[in-house]
Amino acid sequence: MNDCIIGIGSNINADQNIKEMLRLLAEEVEIVRISQMIQTKPIGILDQPDFTNGAVRILTEMKLETLSLFLKGLEDRMGRDRQQGKYGPRNIDLDILIWNNKVVDQDYFTRDFLRNSAAELGFENKE
Repeated sequence: MNDCIIGIGSNINADQNIKEMLRLLAEEVEIVRISQMIQTKPIGILDQPDFTNGAVRILTEMKLETLSLFLKGLEDRMGRDRQQGKYGPRNIDLDILIWNNKVVDQDYFTRDFLRNSAAELGFENKE
């Protein structure tokens, strides 16, 4: 089994969208633990609602590439508007942060909320 921490973000109906995403995710992987969700200010495009961010730790038999494609598909199924641009508003944003105890998303190093959520889920960065 692969151990993975996925970063979660939303600033459009966040409570509802995160709850639905977790329900759909649980149909395909084993959810081990969910971090607390916190409010963060937008990055890049500042004229938009604050984000709700957190993370979820899962176990999966999927390979990294397969899980990444699955998560993008899940975002699409939930109606993610990819025309908004990298920092635009979104109903759901899912990024693989940690894969088998290794940081795989460089945003981990620049965003406190990602490091804090991963630590809450038991990840200790040893790099």
